[in-house]
Amino acid sequence: MFTDTVGFTASTQRDEALALELLRRQREIIRPLVAAHQGREIKSTGDGYLADFSSALQATNCAIEIQRRIGERNAEPGAAPFQIRIGIHLGDVVEQGTDIAGDAVNIAARIEPLAESGGICVSGAVREQVWNKIPEPLEKLPPTHLKGLEISLEIYRVAVRKESLTEAQP
Repeated sequence: MFTDTVGFTASTQRDEALALELLRRQREIIRPLVAAHQGREIKSTGDGYLADFSSALQATNCAIEIQRRIGERNAEPGAAPFQIRIGIHLGDVVEQGTDIAGDAVNIAARIEPLAESGGICVSGAVREQVWNKIPEPLEKLPPTHLKGLEISLEIYRVAVRKESLTEAQP
């Protein structure tokens, strides 16, 4: 799973202190949720994260919960809003010390930018694993060539209901 903060570079140009504070708030939301879904934070990419999960369902549920929690936080009175994009792919990875590498990592990195602000995109391999296990529908995106990939992949958007992004979760 890759995450990326939408517009982070531009926000640091406008107000670096606020951008860094929002990055701290993002960490406070994402890190505990990755752990709660039995994920492993591999590394921070500056304004995003690479995380590894033992199942596509754990990764997808984590992503949905991250987007919901960010929505709740953004709905708080006086909160400076921020958005992230999330991309998820399923495949083998190669352990390199505390890092991971391989085709699956590269594909997840290419999927993440296809997500809308506050959105989640998954590969067809992830869809096959989660389509009947999550309440959110998966909407197929139009064919898109992913940079550097020789094969084409089906990409799906997790249609997280906007109203669920701000409703309180137990």
